[in-house]
Parts: sequence; C-alpha cells; structure tokens
Amino acid sequence: MATPRRVWTLLALLYLAFFAWYTSFGGPLTPSEIDRYLGVLAERGADPERMAIWKQFMQSDSGDDFVMLNAIEMREAPLAVAGAPPDASSAEVLRLYTDPFLGKAFRSAAHPVFLGWAAAGAMDLWGIEGAEQWSTGGLVRYRSRRDLMEQAVYASGLDIHDFKTAAMEKTIAFPLDPFFQLGDPRFVLALLLLVLGLSAHLRVALKRASALELARG
Repeated sequence: MATPRRVWTLLALLYLAFFAWYTSFGGPLTPSEIDRYLGVLAERGADPERMAIWKQFMQSDSGDDFVMLNAIEMREAPLAVAGAPPDASSAEVLRLYTDPFLGKAFRSAAHPVFLGWAAAGAMDLWGIEGAEQWSTGGLVRYRSRRDLMEQAVYASGLDIHDFKTAAMEKTIAFPLDPFFQLGDPRFVLALLLLVLGLSAHLRVALKRASALELARG
C-alpha cells in the first residue's frame, strides 16, 4: 500500500511535469530570433504587408501565453485545390490545413479555449464592411509567441495554406495578450490532484484506523 508521502510526491511530480510543459519560460523573443523568423518567412514568399504585422507582433512580445481570436466564414463549396478530393466539403478541405498545423501545435501546449458555431449574423457591426455573416468563432491558446512563430515557419514549409483559402470565404484573427480565463488547466489540475491526494490520504488513514481497531479487539 502506497504511503501518503509517496502519493503526494507522485502527484507533485506529475503536476510539476505538466506545469513545466504548459508554461513558457523562454521570455520575450530576442532581436536575433525575430530576424531569423522574418528571414525564413521572407524566403518562403510571405507578403511584405503581413510581414510588418508579424514583426510588430514579435517585437511587442510579453513572453507569456496568449490566445488568438478567430472568426471564420466557410464557403458553401470549397474552391478546387490540388491535393483535396474533388467531392470534399469545405470542412473536409479545411481539415487538410488544421490537422497538421494543430497536431504539432498541441505538442507545444496550444489548444482551443473556446469554439462555437454562429447562432445568427453579426449583432453589432460598424466601421467594417462584409462582416455580417460568420460560420464559426473561437479562441486558441498558445504557450508563447515563440511557439506560434515556430508553427508559422513549420506551416509555411508544408504547402498547406491553399487548403485554408479554398475552404474559407473570409476570416479574421488577432492575438489577445494578456488574457484571462477561469479554467486555466494549471489551476484545474492542481485542484484535481489535491482532491486525489486528500482522498488517498483519507483512505490510508481509515485503513490504519480499522487495522488498529481490529488489533485492540
């Protein structure tokens, strides 16, 4: 039977491993890192106007995690694109982009915070044209801007961006940093492990009390 000390030690090690994986300790991007990422994206044909936005995004790095807010309107039928089945839906074509991108992102502790489907058109809209209708919206959490830049470099070498444009009618995405959420997995896991530890501790204590009672009887 595991002793309470062993249980608490195991749970603490489990939490520390998760915390170390889920948390960024690298600090803000350095100028040399920024130059390297910009150089790679430029070599791979990134649009100069978008490059200026990427540069500002990296230079304002806080070193902390952030979320990307996404609003997407899917096409009723996808555009024809090489590599996609001719009878595929827009959602199926988009998965050819998101599966490799988000699959690798998850290994760097990126994950959706919230996803949903539009229940109606835009309820409040001014100062922008063509944004009345959207299909889906969501928030994706990234451990750091460094991780997102690694993702951008990775995706730019896969030649999968055409799947995204073939499936989407329009999209908008911008980062939020700092951000707040009640359900931070680090906090939730700490509470869960605390409950497990206390339960194990109580179970051991009850067994010892029972054994002691039997010995006295």
